[in-house]
Amino acid sequence: MSSYKIVYSLCVIISMLAFSGCQDVTDELAGKKPDDAKTIKISMIAKSASNPVFLSAKRGAETTAFNLSEKYSMIDVDVDWNTPEVDDPSIQVTKIREAITDNYDAVLVSCSDKDSLTSAINEAVESGLHVMTFDSDAPGSKRFSFYGPDDVELGRTIMNELALLLNGKGKIAILAGSEKAPNLQNRVKGVKETAMETPGIQVVGEFYHAENEDEAIEEMLRVNKMHPDLKGWAMVGGWPMFGKKMLNVIAPGKYKIVAVDALPEQLVYIERNIVQVLLGQPTFKWGEIGVEAIVNKIHLEKEVDEVIPLKPLKISIDNLGGWSRQLRAWGYEGIPEEYFTL
Repeated sequence: MSSYKIVYSLCVIISMLAFSGCQDVTDELAGKKPDDAKTIKISMIAKSASNPVFLSAKRGAETTAFNLSEKYSMIDVDVDWNTPEVDDPSIQVTKIREAITDNYDAVLVSCSDKDSLTSAINEAVESGLHVMTFDSDAPGSKRFSFYGPDDVELGRTIMNELALLLNGKGKIAILAGSEKAPNLQNRVKGVKETAMETPGIQVVGEFYHAENEDEAIEEMLRVNKMHPDLKGWAMVGGWPMFGKKMLNVIAPGKYKIVAVDALPEQLVYIERNIVQVLLGQPTFKWGEIGVEAIVNKIHLEKEVDEVIPLKPLKISIDNLGGWSRQLRAWGYEGIPEEYFTL
């Protein structure tokens, strides 16, 4: 057979296949899911929709859901954001119970109050849902996994870094956020235990407040006025730096400050020496790893570790550029261009 006839015959075969079995391939390449593809519905319930650390977790969850839906032909992963506007454990409980009645497959939750949420989590699991916690755990519940830091150890790190900045002496205060949040309670515990091991450090108190910029700054200013000889702040969260207001009320270098989280809006405080150390959590990964773990358990039927450890990173003026580039790679915006060249 001539080469021409061979080519012609192949073209005929390909044309025939295009209207038969090859149509399935075309549909798959076009992103069409098989009729028996499963939708995995995840209700994501963070502490507060007004807190930027949780908005970054939302971005991580939604990005990962899209990527996994593209990767696996037999599933669509949907993440619904069911987070209260402000920190309220009673609303979280309601949202978990709604996930049961609304036929969700899984819940991904950061617990505002472990005591309030444990029974709701157990109800969800007993109803057939898979529940995973992130950031703030309910360790006595039936959740299958937790992704987050060892908060007592994180508190110890805060205090150790602050003691170095103060050369081991001076009065400090602890900015503590919500008194009910189990993760914050453990961080405060770690700060206080470590301070007791440092003879020159005196803790004037732990100060609780609603977890937003305005009330955190208001509490700081109140404490600063009460203790004019205060030398430093151990912040178990980064609430005063969630906007630019503190730039105008705290003078650079006046206090030594170590705080948790290192989001784009917080980086200017390092650059201006208002804060010396941020302990950056990969908050994008709260959503990313949470959704991956749920898909691994439900779709791939893999064993998932009960605790997936998160290791915070020390961010200072020395590595501000590298951290800025990492945040950009995670899709963050609003980072000053000059930071990328540091």
